Amino acid sequence: MGKIIFYEDRNFQGRSYECSSDCADLHSHFSRCNSIQVESGVWMVYERPNYMGYQYFLRRGEYPDYQRWMGFNDCVRSCRMIPNYQGSHRMRIYERSDFGGQMMEFTDDCPSLYDRFRYNDIHSCNVMDGYWLFFEHPNYRGRQYLMRPGEYRRYNEWGAMSSRIGSMRRIVF
Repeated sequence: MGKIIFYEDRNFQGRSYECSSDCADLHSHFSRCNSIQVESGVWMVYERPNYMGYQYFLRRGEYPDYQRWMGFNDCVRSCRMIPNYQGSHRMRIYERSDFGGQMMEFTDDCPSLYDRFRYNDIHSCNVMDGYWLFFEHPNYRGRQYLMRPGEYRRYNEWGAMSSRIGSMRRIVF
């Protein structure tokens, strides 16, 4: 079981809201979010309701202001707990939509997709095992995208605005 606490003001001040499960719309619980405590579990928080907009990966710890979780603003509108998964990780990425074109299979982290394969556009993906994070830039920087087990026929299905992925990392506990 996980537990995350959202605070309206910096340094864990102001109105707060505790959450222990996925929440598609946090709007009724607080108007802004300037600090977060993750007491247990691993979470993705989202800028917009229904798990949309910028995504931020948070492990156990304290985030006294939104810059600490690499946030662009004080807007958090949904959250999702990432299940404790301890098995193997396996994912296939494709250079075209609907699983077309060249395919590559991953079982480990990749700090630079371009350095390893000479391209960095992923148009579709099949996550067979485990949970992963895609990053917009190499070395695990930039926008983040949670990749749960399942099929993603187009990059917009994982919340991306473009097919550009610079790196990817397994979520391990």
